[in-house]
Amino acid sequence: MDELLERTESATKYIFVVGGVMSGVGKGVSAASIAKIMSSKGFKVSAIKIDPYINVDAGTMNPVEHGEVFVTDDGDETDQDIGNYERFLGQNISRVNYMTTGRVYQSVIQKERNLEYKGECVQVIPHIPNEVRSRIAQAVEQTGAEIMIIEIGGTVGEYENLLFLEAARYMHLDHPDNVLFVMVTYLPIPSKLGEMKTKPTQHAVRALNSAGIQPDFIIARAEVDIDEPRRKKIAVHCNVTSSDVVSAPDIETIYDVPLNFEKEALGDRILKKFNLPARPSDLSDWRAMVERFKEAKRTVKIGIVGKYFATGNFSLSDSYISVIEAIKHAAASNNCRAELTWLSAEDLETKGTESLSAFAGLIIPQGWGSRGSEGKIKAIRYCRENKIPYFGLCYGMQMAVIEFARNVLGLTDAHSAEADPSSYNHVIHIMPDQAELIAKKQYGGTIRLGAWPCQIAAGTHLARAYAHKFGSQTIIDERHRHRYEFNNAYREQLIKAGLTIAGTSPDGSIVEAIEITDHPFFIGTQFHPEYISRPLDPHPLFVEFVRVCLELNSPSSTTHSLPL
Repeated sequence: MDELLERTESATKYIFVVGGVMSGVGKGVSAASIAKIMSSKGFKVSAIKIDPYINVDAGTMNPVEHGEVFVTDDGDETDQDIGNYERFLGQNISRVNYMTTGRVYQSVIQKERNLEYKGECVQVIPHIPNEVRSRIAQAVEQTGAEIMIIEIGGTVGEYENLLFLEAARYMHLDHPDNVLFVMVTYLPIPSKLGEMKTKPTQHAVRALNSAGIQPDFIIARAEVDIDEPRRKKIAVHCNVTSSDVVSAPDIETIYDVPLNFEKEALGDRILKKFNLPARPSDLSDWRAMVERFKEAKRTVKIGIVGKYFATGNFSLSDSYISVIEAIKHAAASNNCRAELTWLSAEDLETKGTESLSAFAGLIIPQGWGSRGSEGKIKAIRYCRENKIPYFGLCYGMQMAVIEFARNVLGLTDAHSAEADPSSYNHVIHIMPDQAELIAKKQYGGTIRLGAWPCQIAAGTHLARAYAHKFGSQTIIDERHRHRYEFNNAYREQLIKAGLTIAGTSPDGSIVEAIEITDHPFFIGTQFHPEYISRPLDPHPLFVEFVRVCLELNSPSSTTHSLPL
């Protein structure tokens, strides 16, 4: 491994992105934007996310606490920022590009048990930082990255990320010409003062200095552009030049961030600090995409029915970030804007579905457990009976099967074994291998994960949507994250009642997608198409969903039925 470390660290350029002042100011988007800029200059770029929590992966964490769990092609349950990297770079990111404190310690302990340290006393310093460096080297080796962007989660000054900062410090000490540090900080403008304040940023930089690291760039997040006096004040107090303070005001879309950074010449300054020759950027396709986002005149109103919105007195959308972005990509592709509204499934249970008439279409995304399930089923029935476009993702497909079984097939107690174990008619049941894992209390990282092939049934809405991108291809890979599935014991009954099995595993044993074919758009997928939607390559199912919503709500629309 020492040979691999020396080879990768001496040949590769590294940009560490750290956070200051507070979380949630856009480290992930900043890291993804820097990656996009360097990629646009012709470099082979990849990105790593380091999370400081003890969890081995993100899979067991409450999405309200942590945000969306993003699943990679190779089945890793990761932080949502991996999704940002994939969307901005337009490439798949694998598990080698993701690490947590738990994962690092687990690896070190396993190596100690295997006598890989040859009798050494294994200590936090230097073995943990060295393991971090080894994992970074493996990611470089696997991806072939010429420039590797590494985002360290949390904010400086926290105990949790000190060991990752220490690893970065070691790398800079050994190869100072190959390592740069970017701090993403926040400049508040207290309403009663009306002045942008730099003091929190000064303290954050000093906390980073105390870890032995000096930032090369400071990205100044704020409601508005940073003015020249504040830029100079940060430069003086934080030991950087004024031109290395990058203004990052609030903007309309995150996809504008690379263009804003380019306006500040960040990419050129990175090359200069790396002593690399200047290269032009080619962001023409990205710029055109951003313009489509901004210039769209039409609006489509879409409701998202879920339960992961509230945290105390505040509502957050991070639980469904990939779904949100996939809708935005599809809307831009249809030259419109998506106006999204969060709908509480529990409110629909108690207040009814009258409010749903305001929407052109509804989406029910991923979910777990029983809470809010009856509200989701009510919303699905409303869409089915009123010919409103409906798109169910994973749990949203399962709830659609339950609604159809209850209200069309007549199995009034139909349910999921997850939501109601006492029900007799479990049209959604646990996958057999999953039952064994649960009995052994093996929960983390054991569900059906990653990319699996799906056989698309001919003559379906699903097939028509995919054909726009894949032509006559009938087997498509999609990413999964589930423990429960369609119960094949009810397959024939449901088909006879009018439910279409639109997609299955290639051997036909697992139902991957259902639809009602004589409905304008009523599709449920056991997989998560949102994970692979990208701004320059929108997912065809979302594109078709938005297209139908627009068509049915245009002034000239006279029918609720679209031909296949």
